[in-house]
Amino acid sequence: MVWKCLGALLLFPVQMVYLVVKAAVYLLLPARLRDLSGENVLITGGGRGIGRHLAREFAKRGARKIILWGRTEKCLKETTEEIRMMGTECHYFICDVGNREEVYQQAKAVREKVGDITILVNNAAVVHGKSLMDSDDDALLKSQHINTLGQFWTTKAFLPRMLELQNGHIVCLNSVLALSAIPGAIDYCTSKASSFAFMESLTLGLLDCPGVNATTVLPFHTNTEMFQGMRIRFPNLFPPLKPETVARRTVEAVQLNQAFLLLPWTMHVLVILKSILPRSALEEIHKFSGSYTCMNTFKGRT
Repeated sequence: MVWKCLGALLLFPVQMVYLVVKAAVYLLLPARLRDLSGENVLITGGGRGIGRHLAREFAKRGARKIILWGRTEKCLKETTEEIRMMGTECHYFICDVGNREEVYQQAKAVREKVGDITILVNNAAVVHGKSLMDSDDDALLKSQHINTLGQFWTTKAFLPRMLELQNGHIVCLNSVLALSAIPGAIDYCTSKASSFAFMESLTLGLLDCPGVNATTVLPFHTNTEMFQGMRIRFPNLFPPLKPETVARRTVEAVQLNQAFLLLPWTMHVLVILKSILPRSALEEIHKFSGSYTCMNTFKGRT
């Protein structure tokens, strides 16, 4: 037993080096993208913003069917018609992902009308945009129900069938604010941090489930109406991401079976700095970058 443990201990660093070298080699080789022609994709919050661009991107890359969930029928209908004009079968269902019973009911309706979902994109989110003391209790609860618990309900609704088919992918549109919070968005940052932990645990839990994978995308501030009014101190140095860029990179990550994606790549530096710098230094970085005050002009969706 002692020799077995010692052997495993000596082999472990060798395995780590092998995996790092293997990953580096794959970065240099042409990427082999997953074929989406047989996939049924469901996108929550699919009527507008990043969700609409995700629908376009999946359609352009040949997805078989696209299903949109959301709370605003006008937006859902417009996006559905646009996707159909692209030649892809598309359906929409009105669904509040924060409502557990509604999620389960609409998931059943989707299976009966459209078929099995093989790619689930949890994109729906809301932001209240106020400090804790200025926040309405109901608004705080709404953020947690939609941004975090909604992913529990949608995943529970569709994952069992994916496991049976041994074919599926769970995607989470998260935010870099899950890793580095800012004032003025305490509801959003908290819910995204919880969502990140959910996806990290789920990703590890799926390691022994053949054919079923997960992808978590953590983008920097994206130029959508949900964060309208948010101001970055140095927009030329740290420009907001375009929603179409986030959508394109997200679909590519699914096709590459990439577990975690930070956008842009410079956000990796932020993660490293948070790990090694003292709190006082991090506070100065926040002050210098303007993240302490970036939500002061926040308006959100009108």
